[in-house]
Amino acid sequence: MHRNGLKHITLVLPLFAITGCAELSGSRDHYVVCSYDTVWEAAVETMKSYSVTSQNKGNGTIETAWIEGEGKKQSFGIFGREGFGNRERARMTVSVKQIDDVSSVSVLETRQRWHARGGATAQAAKWWPVEPSNEVMEEVTRKLNAHLKEKGCEST
Repeated sequence: MHRNGLKHITLVLPLFAITGCAELSGSRDHYVVCSYDTVWEAAVETMKSYSVTSQNKGNGTIETAWIEGEGKKQSFGIFGREGFGNRERARMTVSVKQIDDVSSVSVLETRQRWHARGGATAQAAKWWPVEPSNEVMEEVTRKLNAHLKEKGCEST
């Protein structure tokens, strides 16, 4: 009896790990009652003000270039040291999919910070993932919702 219980726990733990990673990704998903073509047009209009590097209607993706800038000031360690810099970069990915009579739009910002993590290896200084900017995600979401509303799409 203990073996069967252990088997179920073993199968469930990877599921929690996958779910946890999805939650940390920062993706914002929207579901609208509208045709794929209409939602695609709204997504393209929304992303026009960003530096789009690829746009593929066939697979429903729009990607922007990396944009570098100053990040928030952060201190590190128990003594609040500075000196690691605050360079950040970000890019956006929008994905549109048709699910029966509903279309889904996922908006994801990938944000990274240049950071030295100590040590003498090639891994010591590189771009490290950080949480997406809520302000940027809200701005894109607001623009997308406005374009969808103009086209008569209803959110679900």
